[in-house]
Amino acid sequence: MDKNQILTDLQNGIMAHSNELMEQNRLDIAQNAAEIDAALLDRLTIDSKKIAQMCNAIEVVKNTPDPEGRVLSSYRHPNGLWIENRTVPFGTILIIYESRPDVTVEAAISAFKAGNKILLKGGKEAKNTNLYLVKLWQEALSRNGANTAFVEYLDLDRAETQRLIKENTRKIDLIIPRGGDALIHFVKSNTTVPVLVSGRGNNFAYVHHDADFDMAIAIILNGKKRLSVCNALDKVLFNRNLPGLRQKLNMLIACLQQVGIAIFAEEPLPALHNGLQPVPAGEGLYYEEFLSAKILFGLVEEAEEAIEKINRYSGGHSATIITANNAIARQFQETVDCAAVFHNASTRFTDGGEFGLGAEIAISTQKLHFRGPLGLTQLVTNKWYIWGNGQIRE
Repeated sequence: MDKNQILTDLQNGIMAHSNELMEQNRLDIAQNAAEIDAALLDRLTIDSKKIAQMCNAIEVVKNTPDPEGRVLSSYRHPNGLWIENRTVPFGTILIIYESRPDVTVEAAISAFKAGNKILLKGGKEAKNTNLYLVKLWQEALSRNGANTAFVEYLDLDRAETQRLIKENTRKIDLIIPRGGDALIHFVKSNTTVPVLVSGRGNNFAYVHHDADFDMAIAIILNGKKRLSVCNALDKVLFNRNLPGLRQKLNMLIACLQQVGIAIFAEEPLPALHNGLQPVPAGEGLYYEEFLSAKILFGLVEEAEEAIEKINRYSGGHSATIITANNAIARQFQETVDCAAVFHNASTRFTDGGEFGLGAEIAISTQKLHFRGPLGLTQLVTNKWYIWGNGQIRE
């Protein structure tokens, strides 16, 4: 099976049928727009830009070495055995996701090139778009004589999906739930299949007292440029000793209000500006991933307090520090417990494409078996191969 030729045919099919693909997407939007919020609508929409991104992701994956069958180590035993450790596919991967039909391409290309079969369970709101994309997948596989079971779409209702998760009737080797806490909790609690959690965001920025505040404004605004993505920014912690704090906050607040962001702030910040809404009692807002036009401001005494807050409340996805002090930045990056930790850059870069992977199947906030954006090189496991000529162990 020529994996790259199949990917090329998929790429060509998407480009040749882009108008039909967008028409299917318009049907989905027309049927569901009234029932979903702006963040989910943004995820659902397929336009020429997203189609170009899908095709570019395919191109990068085509040019990435095939990870299947790579020899990780080899060893000649004193008794003559030859022992090799090689990469092998997981097998069959089930990915559950909602509202993002581009996942139907970008997740599947990575799993496929790594040698896996992938079962796609998208949300009902993107059904027409997903079915059309899988049709293009199936055509590319068939054209090259490959088994169409490598990429399948599961048109199941909620009860059928739950039964599949519980009973594993498809002999699934790995489940990747890409959704909210309720979905992740259900999957983890109701299956014996290994689960790779594509974690929630709830990402933080810390603005140190020596920060270039124009840079900080740009990074914070960029963090809220798209609201529906898991690498969006939700919380900003400011060092209490930031010179001209009130004036600088006024500048930032004006910029955020201009783009319609509601700003919550913990005490004593609300007294500094009437555009700051007090944080409700309790810690709930700090734990929440917004996925909406909201942001939360807090004050800390020093970098250590910011690190402690981030490690307590964040989803373990991404965090950034804005500072001119490289030593403080190094401390922050080494001690913040997130998959991606930035210095003077936006959390929006936590993405498989931006990290050179071409595409991602998920962004894992777990520490096993990999963390952060998962591309095709992370979608393999290992297997031992041993050759002998009659050796037995005494």
